Amino acid sequence: MIDIEKQIAATEREVRGDGETVSVVLRRTYDAAIEDVWNAFTDPDRLRRWFMPVSGEFRVGGRFQVEGNAGGDILRCEPPKLLRVTYGHETSLVEGRLTEAGEATALELDHTVPIAMAGSVAGAMYVGPGWDGAVMGLSRYLSGIETDDPAAVANSPEVIEFSSHSILVWEIAVRAAGIATEDEIVAAVAAAKSQFTPRES
Repeated sequence: MIDIEKQIAATEREVRGDGETVSVVLRRTYDAAIEDVWNAFTDPDRLRRWFMPVSGEFRVGGRFQVEGNAGGDILRCEPPKLLRVTYGHETSLVEGRLTEAGEATALELDHTVPIAMAGSVAGAMYVGPGWDGAVMGLSRYLSGIETDDPAAVANSPEVIEFSSHSILVWEIAVRAAGIATEDEIVAAVAAAKSQFTPRES
């Protein structure tokens, strides 16, 4: 059973835009040692238990492929603190930064793409809810909940409801950035609902 309100509240979200790029930033703290979080983040055998099956090598110059999704190149890999990769396209950059927070670990996840790819700053809605599901999945995995089929979990009624709440908070984050038009926001919300909550759309 997912405590949706607790899971939504556990992540801090931010949308940034500079006229050329748009970024979604998620921050979350895990009750686990930094080495454990790093390992869960980069070990293919562990990734498939909370994210998706991933093949490849997590080293600088290596490549990876998420089953049924995007792949990319490893640009930086500095255990246990920094992983920077391309994701689906050479201009789509994902960076995970880990820092120790006492006995816990803080994650800052940043996904940046050119504004032309996102369409507008509101294009943050196209990826934000997906990353929300990922950071929640990592939290559940680190607390002892794992699955043999993350894709089935992602399509479960519970996670679809979680995604519905996630879309609402990402809409707030987009509005807080103050650089997307109302028409852009409305269109992005509709696209996010179609992508992440198809049963409700």
